[in-house]
Amino acid sequence: AEEAQQQIIREIFHLVLKRDDHICNFLECGSLFGGSDYKLIYRHYATLYFVFCVDSSESELGILDLIQVFVETLDKCFENVCELDLIFHMDKVHHILQEVVIGGMVLETNMNEIVAQVEAQSKLEKAEGGLSAAPSRAVSAVKNINLPEIPRNINIGDINIKVPNLSQF
Repeated sequence: AEEAQQQIIREIFHLVLKRDDHICNFLECGSLFGGSDYKLIYRHYATLYFVFCVDSSESELGILDLIQVFVETLDKCFENVCELDLIFHMDKVHHILQEVVIGGMVLETNMNEIVAQVEAQSKLEKAEGGLSAAPSRAVSAVKNINLPEIPRNINIGDINIKVPNLSQF
């Protein structure tokens, strides 16, 4: 539930925020998730905290390195990333994270490759008019369909669909 998620985020924030900068970046958090198998691994950059929750089989140093790659990639894509970039470009942040990790598996750690893929996606979106133009393109595509006659009955195997008369529209 969303309320439970928000409560977990608040508790994680308080746990991480009260820790001194000189303490290690690993924190056991089993009580938050109902088991002792989970830990928080975080990095603090200026005013930003990046927190990953992993199970005990993950390498803490590997996750710290992953966070470093993620932050450096964000910094390259946004030119000195800040909170506002993360808030107002959440779709791009998610795209960057998906270039790095999908389904819990690390796919790519080469920052140049990740940036190249993000830039390719941005060019594609600009060429297509962006996501905001998608509904209007879909409507115009449907209007431009040139059917000589609208079918009244559609038969697919045992399924028979009768199409109503839509001339009033």
